[in-house]
Amino acid sequence: MPVCTPSNESPAQLDVAGELLALLRDVGTEPRPDVQLEALTLAVAADLPVLLWGEPGIGKTAALTQLAAALDLPLTTVIASVHEPSDFSGLPVVGDDPAEQGVPMAPPDWAVRLVRAGRGLLFLDELSTAPPAVQAALLRLVLERRIGALQLPPGVRIVAAANPRSSAADGWELSPPLANRFVHLQWTHDHEVVVRGLGGTWPRATLPQLDPQRLPDAVAFARRAVCGLLAARPALVHRLPSTETRRGGPWPSPRSWEMSLCLIAFATAAGSSRDVLSLLVRGTVGDGPGLELLASLDRMDLPDPEALLADPAGAVLPERGDLRQAVLDGVVAAVRSRPEKCRWDAAWTLLVRAMETGAPDLVVVPATTLASLRRQDWEVPASIERLAGVVTLSQRADRSVARAGAGAGATVKAGR
Repeated sequence: MPVCTPSNESPAQLDVAGELLALLRDVGTEPRPDVQLEALTLAVAADLPVLLWGEPGIGKTAALTQLAAALDLPLTTVIASVHEPSDFSGLPVVGDDPAEQGVPMAPPDWAVRLVRAGRGLLFLDELSTAPPAVQAALLRLVLERRIGALQLPPGVRIVAAANPRSSAADGWELSPPLANRFVHLQWTHDHEVVVRGLGGTWPRATLPQLDPQRLPDAVAFARRAVCGLLAARPALVHRLPSTETRRGGPWPSPRSWEMSLCLIAFATAAGSSRDVLSLLVRGTVGDGPGLELLASLDRMDLPDPEALLADPAGAVLPERGDLRQAVLDGVVAAVRSRPEKCRWDAAWTLLVRAMETGAPDLVVVPATTLASLRRQDWEVPASIERLAGVVTLSQRADRSVARAGAGAGATVKAGR
């Protein structure tokens, strides 16, 4: 029987294969707007645990690898589903005299390496496949950064990844206590980013540039925004979802509102876009409360009605229709609270300016309400004439719609 001997060409071919693999792995990065990546880096900078949700193969692990490399942080990957609860809570080690010294909980080797390095990115992968006992053991790690007797240093950041239960291998829903400790980001793919990345260039992950001059104002703004909303909507302070699936995602609690406050401050200091802030806020307290908070943030940026009444001719109104409508309604409400002839006239001047610089239909309701506030001894300002056509046309349109509706109803009745 012939004896197989290794070919002299095999090592050389493996070396060539290694060179080819090295070329395939040789990719670059470029500065490119990426809302998901910016939201992730902002939450990492804020030292908040982040959980990336996405289908398998979407690029969550690759994004974390690139993020660690870009931030020059050593990456430690831990597959949560293949570990025992004791791997996170620590293994008991009996010493010489347990009655005197107690029984310390020994941490795993990867935690010791993180503490020795003093910094790093801890990546908890496949979190949704971890059974409930392991999820319970992770609570202290995610919130207090403790593993056994070890305290992770401040330079360690925690990011996790999970697949939806429908696409996870033997998946579990996240427990509410664990879910409420994360900023949840839905990770989706952008085909342009994927195509350019496969071509050798991926977006570059960079930490947000915080403006030192804006830090005190950013904190004050964030506190005013969150406290203002919760003062008006106390039911939002804590609202545990009724379904198991929603409990495994973002929902409002004092803890998650504190996280939202932190993220608003960081986003304000960094000058982040509304899209980035929307991802972060909704990923912390949920879609409904998050959208309410975003709406209250918009209202906080609106001009003061009293300032507009003081200089109506030079007023700068918001471009967005809903915000402009809110400003005009606020001006009319200010006149109602302190009705004076000069303020009433100023409000009419402001409405004319709003009609000239935006959609005319936005002034119909404020103009109608303002007209009802007129006192008998107040002369009608000439500016009202410039609005009369808009109000009349709107009233005619309303009557036409009403007649059309009445006609349709009569036709239906006749058909019966």
